[in-house]
Amino acid sequence: MSAIARSDAAYQRCIFPQCAATFAVDETHIACPKCGGLLEVAYDWDRLPLPTALRDFEEHWCRRADPHSFSGVWRFHALLPFAPREMCVTIGEGQTLLQRSDPVAEYVGLRPGSLFLQYEGLNPSGSFKDNGMAAAFTHARLVGATRAACASTGNTSASLALYCSVTRLMRAIIFIGSGKIAYGKLAQALDYGALTVQIAGDFDDAMKRVQEVSRSLGIYLVNSVNPFRLEGQKTIMLRVLEALRWEVPDWIVVPGGNLGNSSAFGKAFRELRDLGLIKKVPRLAVINAVGANTLYRLYECEGLRWNGGRVDGEKLSQFYGEMDREGRRASTIASAIEINRPVNLWKCLQALEVCQGVVREVTDQEILDAKAQVGAGGLGCEPASAASVAGAKRLVSEGVITKDELVVCILTGHQLKDPTATVAYHTTDQQMFNEVLGKRGVRRATFANRAVTVANDLNEIIKAIHLYG
Repeated sequence: MSAIARSDAAYQRCIFPQCAATFAVDETHIACPKCGGLLEVAYDWDRLPLPTALRDFEEHWCRRADPHSFSGVWRFHALLPFAPREMCVTIGEGQTLLQRSDPVAEYVGLRPGSLFLQYEGLNPSGSFKDNGMAAAFTHARLVGATRAACASTGNTSASLALYCSVTRLMRAIIFIGSGKIAYGKLAQALDYGALTVQIAGDFDDAMKRVQEVSRSLGIYLVNSVNPFRLEGQKTIMLRVLEALRWEVPDWIVVPGGNLGNSSAFGKAFRELRDLGLIKKVPRLAVINAVGANTLYRLYECEGLRWNGGRVDGEKLSQFYGEMDREGRRASTIASAIEINRPVNLWKCLQALEVCQGVVREVTDQEILDAKAQVGAGGLGCEPASAASVAGAKRLVSEGVITKDELVVCILTGHQLKDPTATVAYHTTDQQMFNEVLGKRGVRRATFANRAVTVANDLNEIIKAIHLYG
């Protein structure tokens, strides 16, 4: 290990115990150079100043004029100290909301006061990605990067473009698949000045190419295969605990796409447990869309497990080989989780082991119905976010989650990330409904709030208000 890693008490480590190769924090790797496995950021906690209790972090609320204390990522710097605090990049990320929602609890089948929604749509770019981008940008700054790239279904590209635009530290290069990005997200990348490269193919194709380009041109990659991204995403769970007055919930339910969030959450709770800062670890539920259900099929149907790092790589290879032979492509209205080959699969399996996790799949119909219920409760979210609520409802119906357990569902992105899906669900225009949702297997708008059409006449308007209002 290099002198930099030793002096900083932080380093990068291969997640596979049989390899466990280590690298300095000032190195940039897409994967472990020794075995090709995923890397994580690790710490020599015995050599670092640590809080005696999680409540110690509350003192940062007294220093709101300090950008790093204001940041919902860097006020927890003691638990992700891979860079000096003064080097940490922030644009005000992490000012998010944990909202108790009794109407959604009733829909899901839980008792009042049992369900909370963690609304990451309040981040500067409108999604949870800003948590990880703050950390990845900090590492990119440490290593002197001048260009940063990502493959994206939309949210990562918006976040990367925003951080590049605000900080002026580097140039953003974004790879998207053809027809695989919501306009609300594409608009952000274009507006913020990113170089956007659209290739023929889907997210998995874009992900493959961006890794090749990053290696060839020495461009810094910010997708969640980057271990520093996940360090920032750990803080979503720290803010959840903070909002619950440091009570650990019984369940965390999160949408599963590239599996960065679920991986980061598992790492957060593993570290907090090992440091003695929490007494229990919540259970983790990862929710796939039926049209992008790789994790569900591997975990629940094929029995693939982390098994302490002794993973069955052959089972995964066979699965992907069959996927290629059959020409299976991800397809779901929840574009943010429309991913067939999640890059953080192994880390997610590790998180599921740490958190005694489960995986479920939900249909686009279930996702949109849950989304409408979330919206009716006052927190508009993009379709992928609502997979967490749809998944919680399914787990309650199965008896896996009991009615009086404390459940936190993660809403990953803002409603305006994909307004087309929302309008199509509530529209009176059957053609629009069919074109946007019908082709995804959505047959009804169970909770539609349709506009009322009336003549441009005062009496007719008053009649309509009396009738419908």
